[in-house]
Amino acid sequence: MGNFTKKAILVVSFGTSHEDTRKVTIDAIEETIGDAFPQYRIYRAWTSKMILAKIEKRDHIHYDNVKEAMERMAQDGIEEVTVQPTHVMNGVENDLMKADVLAAADHFQSVKFGNPLLTTEEDNAYVVKAIADAFPVIQDKKTALVLMGHGTEHYANTVYAALDYRFKDMGYENVIVATVEGYPEIDQALNQLEKSGARKVVLAPFMIVAGDHARNDMAGEEADSWKNVIGAKGYKVETVLKGLGEYESIRSLFVEHVKTAR
Repeated sequence: MGNFTKKAILVVSFGTSHEDTRKVTIDAIEETIGDAFPQYRIYRAWTSKMILAKIEKRDHIHYDNVKEAMERMAQDGIEEVTVQPTHVMNGVENDLMKADVLAAADHFQSVKFGNPLLTTEEDNAYVVKAIADAFPVIQDKKTALVLMGHGTEHYANTVYAALDYRFKDMGYENVIVATVEGYPEIDQALNQLEKSGARKVVLAPFMIVAGDHARNDMAGEEADSWKNVIGAKGYKVETVLKGLGEYESIRSLFVEHVKTAR
C-alpha cells in the first residue's frame, strides 16, 4: 500500500423506513460529507434495530449496524476512522453507538468521534440562526413556529428547553420548541402560543428525518396529532414535513463536526 493511508468516515444515523425522506436527509448528509472529504471513504451505519429489521424484511436491503460497519471497514483495510453521528444530541443512541465503536477500535490505528448536532453552545446558537433563516415567516408576529423534537428520558433532553430559551434570547420570540416524548411537551407549547398572540402556527419537525413522528404525531389526521390539537384551539395550522437533514446549513454543521472530531 505504500504510505497511502486508508481513511474512512462512518456516518451513523438512527435510520428511517421512509425512502423519500431518507434520500433528502440521511443520503444528503452522507453526500455532503463525502464531497467535503474526497480523500475518505464514506460508510453508513444505522442504530435502530426496528428500522433495520423492517427494511431487511420489506425491501430485502441490508444496512449495517455499528458493529457490522466496524467489521466491514476492518475487512476493507481501513486504518483511520472518523465516526460522525447524525444524532440531534448526546443521548442514548449516541452513548450506545460510542460503546459499539470502542469495542472494535483496536482493529484500527485511530478512531475519532465527531459531535452530534447539538453539543456546544456554539452549535445551539448556529442551529437557532439556521432555522430562523429557513422560516422567514416568523418575522410576522402573528405567526408562530412550533418545532417538534423527539424527546428522550436521557438527561440530554434539557437541550430542547435550552434551545427554546435561546430562540427567544436571540430575538425570535415566536419560535417554540416542544417534544413528543420529553419536556417541554405539547401542553407547554400551547401555553406559550396563548401568550404569543399568534393566530397562525407553522409546525415543523426538529428531527433529522421527517419520518413517522412528523407524519403521524405532528401532521397526522388523528384527533391527538399536534396539527389537530393546536387547530382545535382556533389557530390556523400549516405543517412543513421537512427534516433537519434537508437544510444545507445543518448539513454544513455536520461537516464542521467531522473537521473537529477527536
